[in-house]
Amino acid sequence: MFKIYKNFKLRDWIGVLLIIGLTVLQVYLTMTIVDYVQGIIKAVTFVNYHNNPDELGAGMGAMIAAIGGWDAINTIEKARAILVPLGVPEASLSQIVSIAKASEADIWYNGGIMVALAAGIMVVQALISVIASYVASDLSTITRSKLYQKVEGFSLGEIGRFSTPSLVTRATNDIQQIQMANLITMRMVFAAPITAIWAICKIRASSTELTVATAIAIMTLLLIIFALMLIVIPKFKITQKYIDKLNGVARENLTGVRVVRAFNAEQYQEDKFKSANKKLTDTMVFTGKAMAILSPAMMLIMNGVSLAIYWIGASLINNGKIDYPTVASFMMLASQIIMAFVMLMLLFVMWPRASVSAKRINEILETKPSILDPEEEKEFTEKGTVEFKNVSFTFPGGDSSAISNISFKANKGETIAIIGATGSGKTSIVNLIPRLYDASEGEVLVDGVNVKEIKQKTLRSKIGYVPQKGLLFKGTVRENIALGNPAMSLEDVIEAANVAEADSFINEKDKGYDSEISQGGTNVSGGQKQRLCIARAVAVRPEIYIFDDSFSALDYKTDRKVRTNLKKLGDGATKIIVAQRIGTIIDADKILVLENGKIVGSGTHQELLDSCSVYREIALSQLNEEELGIKGTTPSLSLRKEAI
Repeated sequence: MFKIYKNFKLRDWIGVLLIIGLTVLQVYLTMTIVDYVQGIIKAVTFVNYHNNPDELGAGMGAMIAAIGGWDAINTIEKARAILVPLGVPEASLSQIVSIAKASEADIWYNGGIMVALAAGIMVVQALISVIASYVASDLSTITRSKLYQKVEGFSLGEIGRFSTPSLVTRATNDIQQIQMANLITMRMVFAAPITAIWAICKIRASSTELTVATAIAIMTLLLIIFALMLIVIPKFKITQKYIDKLNGVARENLTGVRVVRAFNAEQYQEDKFKSANKKLTDTMVFTGKAMAILSPAMMLIMNGVSLAIYWIGASLINNGKIDYPTVASFMMLASQIIMAFVMLMLLFVMWPRASVSAKRINEILETKPSILDPEEEKEFTEKGTVEFKNVSFTFPGGDSSAISNISFKANKGETIAIIGATGSGKTSIVNLIPRLYDASEGEVLVDGVNVKEIKQKTLRSKIGYVPQKGLLFKGTVRENIALGNPAMSLEDVIEAANVAEADSFINEKDKGYDSEISQGGTNVSGGQKQRLCIARAVAVRPEIYIFDDSFSALDYKTDRKVRTNLKKLGDGATKIIVAQRIGTIIDADKILVLENGKIVGSGTHQELLDSCSVYREIALSQLNEEELGIKGTTPSLSLRKEAI
């Protein structure tokens, strides 16, 4: 938990010091009120005796009248001269003089001071709350920003390790837990011990018997709270994991809502959500029930100690060892001590949950990204080239290689296509080019330089990447196309849309390029989404295009137009195309055929038809021999059926 405080800025530390200073002032004002409570009780009592002297004893009124009234004994000297000869004890003279001098003005004075002190406490508490809220919010804001920046620098490996739902929970719920714990800490943790120590010191000076009764009450309360902590803390530690799971189920259901509805799987998903929700609910209900014991226990102890103080206090008053104002002030001090310990214990109960959250956040902040920028970049020796040299890659935590010993080179302006069965490693290859992952073995070079020796920002500025699963962001069409350069002119945006054959459907929208796109692009079709993603890549005018199965949702006519437009663009860019359709890659300068993570064929379309059986099977599964222009021996019927 304490590692989180490394994110404090100077202004936050100043805020903490101000809170400590104001807390001391608050406790001082609170303890001063106790003194004035004692004073106002005495003032009321003395005024009552002053107006009704017979309540001091039978015949007291007649004696006061005989000596000339209260004014005759309103000083110690006068009282000693008049009352001692009448048999009044010397020890009683001070109290009698106070009664003689008593007036209603004393009540107003003490009451006024108490009101002023209470107002001061209110102002100080308000200031503490404001400063504590600011410091806690500032810490949360800084931590959340650092967490977001850290996650932004993660490779796909780190993101997969923590999982998206867990990262979302850590950036929201976990930070909220820390914020609340810090807010309560700064409002209570300083006040509680100062109040307890100050009150204990004042109590010890009042009465040993009453102090013992208060100590027993405090020990009883501590035992109850300690027992609760042993029961509740382990539950707090698993609550955040249940929240992760609940977020994961909810996210999966929302992102896959179309599939869920298509297969009438609403009940299945609802059962999964109910299961996760029930585990979280049961845990929180258990902790809530356990914590519910604390409030009645606290009230029982507070009422019990009040009864004990008044009972013992009455006995002490009867024996002349103490007076009622002292008992009343002691009661207030005892309440302050018990409340201080309750605040501390509540904090100790909250702290473990916040500590779990802090540990989860620190786990992210202390994770070293597997993909790091070099201190100095190497200068590029080529332009628009991509080269793989004996590259192998294994997913983090994987048992076997996704790709093995891959070697090829794409020269400037060339179109390199990659084809193969599902799971053959096509996407793994293209993910290594922009360093979404790093190669396990071998080298990936862009423009003649190993990608590990180029800063990620520099590398990715050369690449226009269209992922396998097109993703659009909430905003306008224009903002999505201009994602790589928000300052891009509308003319450039329109030009990129024309290349991607997206301009026609964009203009059909009510607001054209200012039309809103929903999060994830749910308000456009799959083909429209892919065309917008292609336009986004074209808009940055990269040296290298990567199309990861990015034409799959386009019809053959549109597919052909887009590829023709890319050729006419005249920017001399290199193109790496991953595709399943032969028609998309048939004109490529070189086609790489993958099987089980290895290149089993390389060449042009016609060369592969003649030399690579894997490519020939794929081709025949999509087009007939006449369409492919195959001459000579016809593959066996069994081979055709297997390919189909």
